[in-house]
Amino acid sequence: MTKIEKGSGNVYADLGLPDAEEMLVKAQLATKIGEIIKTRRWTQQHAASVLGMTQPKLSNLLRGQFRGISEDRMMKCLARLGRNVQIVIRPARRAIGHVSVVFAA
Repeated sequence: MTKIEKGSGNVYADLGLPDAEEMLVKAQLATKIGEIIKTRRWTQQHAASVLGMTQPKLSNLLRGQFRGISEDRMMKCLARLGRNVQIVIRPARRAIGHVSVVFAA
């Protein structure tokens, strides 16, 4: 019989990667960037020019290869795509807080 283990909600943490929280945030930001580009039916070349990056770099980002792209850069991309990006800091319920991404409608 196959053993099934419930995930934590962060595949990077489940894989034991040391920068799991950062990778999850980047994955969520990259997904949103890709959704906006797809909704607008832009080519990667056009989107890359709007975002101020090369098409190969954008292609890598959209395929989940974003280690060379900072969270700040991804947030600036979202701003260039017409999204307001807001960082909210509030007290944690536990001794150590966490970072999460919340998308408003």
